[in-house]
Amino acid sequence: MEKFVVLGGGFAGVEAAIRLKKYGYNVTLVSDRDYLFIYPVSIWVPTKKKSFDDVKIPLSALQGKHGFDVVVDSVKRIDIHNNTVALSENTLTYDYLFIAMGMHKVMAKGLEFTHSICGHPEEAVNIQKELEKLVQQGYGKIAVGFGGNPIDPTATAVRGGPAFELIFNISHYLKKKGLREKFELTFFAPMKEPGKRMGQKALDKMDVFFKHYHISKQVGKKIKEFEKDAVVFDDGSKLNSDLIIYIPGGDGHKVIKGSELPLSDAGFIKINELCRVEGHRNIYAIGDVAEIVGHDWAAKQGHIAEVMADVSTYNVHNELAGKGKRKSYWEKLHIVCVMDSGDGAAFVVRNHKRDFIIPLPVIGHWLKKGWGFYYKNSKLKKMPRIPGL
Repeated sequence: MEKFVVLGGGFAGVEAAIRLKKYGYNVTLVSDRDYLFIYPVSIWVPTKKKSFDDVKIPLSALQGKHGFDVVVDSVKRIDIHNNTVALSENTLTYDYLFIAMGMHKVMAKGLEFTHSICGHPEEAVNIQKELEKLVQQGYGKIAVGFGGNPIDPTATAVRGGPAFELIFNISHYLKKKGLREKFELTFFAPMKEPGKRMGQKALDKMDVFFKHYHISKQVGKKIKEFEKDAVVFDDGSKLNSDLIIYIPGGDGHKVIKGSELPLSDAGFIKINELCRVEGHRNIYAIGDVAEIVGHDWAAKQGHIAEVMADVSTYNVHNELAGKGKRKSYWEKLHIVCVMDSGDGAAFVVRNHKRDFIIPLPVIGHWLKKGWGFYYKNSKLKKMPRIPGL
């Protein structure tokens, strides 16, 4: 039987391993941490609505429920000529390789003075601790922003949604503490219209959210560097802050950049519409590690990672089974999110036909919490999986 190796224990990798095992294959999943981190609901760790353990699923539990093998180790090198993957402690061979290792971040001077809600999972706890220090102090300045990758022409590797959600949640959290008027909250980004990928309607509504939560904006200025207590822009101006939360743009994974795989200028793996790596019949790349093309508004999101896992596993299974049917991830590209604000949310959708945003006061927050409960428990087979969710 063909041996499948899946590199990466995030949304894409875990979903691919589950589906491949369901098709009946021998599957080994490799991850550098022993849990799946549910990034979309980690926005509530800083405001103490969720604990760190609430937003992770042990890979051992997923292994027990779905039957794939798990190796917790770091990938050091991919040898596409000999069909091997060198790990820190071992070397694996494969017949088919699924790469879902995510992406690294665009580096900037002084980045060590910032915290990222989309970085290492532990950063969510660090943000919580830093925020609590300011709460105990009783006043302060907080800046939350995100950036892009100037050498990525697709501009898909941008994480804007979590920055919006976190700053809205922090505002709500401080209001509940009776401290909102003692804090200055500022959103920053180098783009003139951050959030435009969600669509013009969503972009127009963002100002309503900023006004409602009394958040200032500094957008359209390139970021030069970060200091311990300030964001420094190219024009020499500074945004002073006691706590800087920044989500850098995505950059190609370092191991991938050191491989012989076909890469975009930014270091993402080039794939075709089947999610198959260009020039390699037995290698697929899914999720953030891959270059996403097809629509100029497309974005890398968790649900797109799972869409790519579905498409790629379906395609390889049908090929091995001698079936002619194939799926294209291009046809399934869309943006969908429940943008949480702590006391409500907005439902945002964009595809090639339309875009819209629906404000959902109060109930929207509970809908997103419900999704987090559903995602975790459906992965653990504690409740049925709803197709498409």
